[in-house]
Amino acid sequence: MRSSKTIHVISAHAEGEVGDVIVGGVAPPPGETVWAQRNFIAQDQTLRNFVLNEPRGGVFRHVNLLVPPKHPEADAAWIIMEPEDTPPMSGSNSICVSTVLLDGGIIPMQEPETNMVLEAPGGLVRVRAECSNSKARRIFVQNLPSFADELSVPLEVPGLGTITVDTAYGGDSFVMVDAKALGFEIAEHEARDIAGLGVKITNAANEQLGFSHPENPEWDHISFCAFCGPLTATEKGLTGKSAVAIQPGKVDRSPTGTAVSARMALMIAKGLMTTGQTFEATSIIGSSFTGRIVDVAQVGGRAAIIPEISGRGWITGIHQHMLDPDDPWPGGYRLSDTWGV
Repeated sequence: MRSSKTIHVISAHAEGEVGDVIVGGVAPPPGETVWAQRNFIAQDQTLRNFVLNEPRGGVFRHVNLLVPPKHPEADAAWIIMEPEDTPPMSGSNSICVSTVLLDGGIIPMQEPETNMVLEAPGGLVRVRAECSNSKARRIFVQNLPSFADELSVPLEVPGLGTITVDTAYGGDSFVMVDAKALGFEIAEHEARDIAGLGVKITNAANEQLGFSHPENPEWDHISFCAFCGPLTATEKGLTGKSAVAIQPGKVDRSPTGTAVSARMALMIAKGLMTTGQTFEATSIIGSSFTGRIVDVAQVGGRAAIIPEISGRGWITGIHQHMLDPDDPWPGGYRLSDTWGV
């Protein structure tokens, strides 16, 4: 076999959402910070296209690039590549990366608990992993500060009319809608409709509402639409279903860690949660993340929370992605039957 490049990948998923991890074959991108390296990856597109486009990738796939950390406290750093974005942070991908680092032997595992500091493009996240029998069983991630943005504002959606939405940031930016009010139970058979409508709502929210992170003005758009199911009280806090529509048109198989963080920020802003309480989020396939409000904070003068999210990750395989020098599609391809473009 001949190849002009060979990229080494450990594949994984977190509660159903794919988050492959590049562990070799790619030199660290230029940049003095992980955010600057993220900018290079996003603008250059070469690596994104190679691993996300068909025939090696697909709309269902996220891929993470391990890079040497820039911050002196960090044990490892990574850049997240999603189908349309290269975001500041991702909950499911942080769980996949943590699982690969520990189960893959890249960072030594300590039982019964391993503590790590990871550097995402958006900042440091602190990880606690429950470990036994050489397996990281559950990953706890102290996420970036999260905050509510706009509460209960009208949004005009083509073909739907005017709906009431919230916007928030949980390591990524969301428009959040009431799933029941839109007729959704958040069941598997609704996935196509949720994905399609979610993209329409996200696009409308970017046009009419917009978003700008107060401390990182380069993050200036809404990435996702979160469909939020009814809440039920528990002994420790609240529980509820959720489904996140990801551009260009798919539903997150996991409950989406950044959405859990953003939703908790909204709930504390509305007086529905308090520090120390938990939120159990269930995904469209029945998997779950647990969120907990660890502390309160400030982001650019705004009230914010420090959220912790937890879930499980599993390694699914080891791959070597290659490029035959004669391959007529070195950057791959996208078709509208799945990519919606």
